[in-house]
Amino acid sequence: MKDLNSDLFDPVTVMESEWAHGGASNSDADFGFAFNDSNFSDRILRIEIMADPVDPQPDSETCTTIADWARHRKRRREDIKKDNVGDLPDEQILNGNQPDMDDCVASENQDEEVVAMVEESPSGDEAVNSNDDLNLGMDYAEPAVVRFKTLHISSPILAAKSPFFYKLFSNGMRESELRHVTLRINASEEAALMELLNFMYSNTLSIKTAPGLLDVLMAADKFEVASCMRYCSRLLRNIAMTPESALLYLELPSSVLMAEAVQPLTDAAKQYLASRYKDITKYQEEVMSLPLVGVEAILSSDDLQVASEDAVYDFVLKWARQQYSNLEERRLVLGSRLARLIRFPYMTCRKLKKVLTCSDFEHDVSSKLVLEALFFKAEVPHRQRSLAAEEPTCSSRRFLERAYKYRPVKVVEFELPRQQCVVYLDLKRDECNNLFPSGRVYSQAFHLGGQGFFLSAHCNMDQQSSFHCFGLFLGMQEKGSVSFTVDYEFAARSRPTEEFVSKYKGNYTFTGGKAVGYRNLFAIPWTSFMAEDCLYFINGVLHLRAELTIRH
Repeated sequence: MKDLNSDLFDPVTVMESEWAHGGASNSDADFGFAFNDSNFSDRILRIEIMADPVDPQPDSETCTTIADWARHRKRRREDIKKDNVGDLPDEQILNGNQPDMDDCVASENQDEEVVAMVEESPSGDEAVNSNDDLNLGMDYAEPAVVRFKTLHISSPILAAKSPFFYKLFSNGMRESELRHVTLRINASEEAALMELLNFMYSNTLSIKTAPGLLDVLMAADKFEVASCMRYCSRLLRNIAMTPESALLYLELPSSVLMAEAVQPLTDAAKQYLASRYKDITKYQEEVMSLPLVGVEAILSSDDLQVASEDAVYDFVLKWARQQYSNLEERRLVLGSRLARLIRFPYMTCRKLKKVLTCSDFEHDVSSKLVLEALFFKAEVPHRQRSLAAEEPTCSSRRFLERAYKYRPVKVVEFELPRQQCVVYLDLKRDECNNLFPSGRVYSQAFHLGGQGFFLSAHCNMDQQSSFHCFGLFLGMQEKGSVSFTVDYEFAARSRPTEEFVSKYKGNYTFTGGKAVGYRNLFAIPWTSFMAEDCLYFINGVLHLRAELTIRH
């Protein structure tokens, strides 16, 4: 039997290319001529329209922007929760999202419950006196039906498009045997439902505004019309996105059907937010006010422009503390939602020590994260690359390196016979190419003798300013009166042996905030350094090494 989550005429697996020219799938026939035509219909659909709790006008008419739509819908949800009292009798109501008659609780993704029932009724559009409501044997206060519409429908067309109507017309119950079927909706849903029904015949919509499309999308989700949801999703992606609309798309109800049909829209929203806020320091105030789904979208990006993963960790803690004052709530959000987006293997060991003592994380969670990061750091390079290559199939991407402003380094420290450290810095060819004509890239900080140091690679002019060249420098972080002398040596791997070859030696007495190095490390012009046959790039990577020894 065909999957009921698919349109019988239009499989869920329809490719986006089939929508490229603005229409529906080529496999969809256009039955628009049969819409509400008794000659091509076998049933009558009566739509009972009830008064809205707040606003009787449809969303698409009262809302001109995405922000208006979101505020209006949130207010309507809150009022419906207040007014929705009493249990609905099982024998009278067919739930819109459930195939069984014994379960009348609406799915959590619905704002209003879909009601389908059998009722003989007059034809045409008529107003209904609120004092003459139909007596359905219900002993609870029911919202007044202000008017109703009747439409001639074709059950094969609707059943082919919607599992909801398929079950309604084929479940072997009394509803499937009679010609008259009644749906009850709020006035705010009327325009969207009429658009949806017309789409099920013609595969097109007359509404083009974002609020209107969102209303149709919600109606399509409620009545399980996957092809219309995909159509709305495509049209919404073609409308210029804003932070408000992107967040709204990410916060749409997450039923299984919607998650599949609207995935391209939510993916586009995530990409928009990640691109807009990739420099979180530039938009810090905006980012700090974003909801959880927005922060998750930003932190999922590989192109996040941050100094280091330490900065990502600090930002996440700051945001969580501001948004969740309750410690238990904060721990839950950090442990279940945000920790997987922090790439702990690329944090410094000093910061990882702080993670272990951070009270914002459950101790077992922080211990697991730090151990995993340390094991990754201890792996040999080819195993690290293997783990990173497998990562795109996972949601966390914790082993993939971001485009950090401060490049990660590997450090080997020695205390005896002298205080010494060996620092390894790798730069990709593209990173080096982007340095031209006067750029520089810095390494993460490393420590020797209690002092912080860093490496910086430059594209600069040579001593005589006659050509550009590659330079490497060693800098000291702390400013102040502390002074000590360091012997240093710069080396780089070179073909064909791929062994490290010493390029420059020297010593320098640091007094804090100073840097020393060599302007033309390889003694060649920039053009030769970046040439395809350059000996210093091995599989597209420049491998640098710096040895530092404290001189006593």
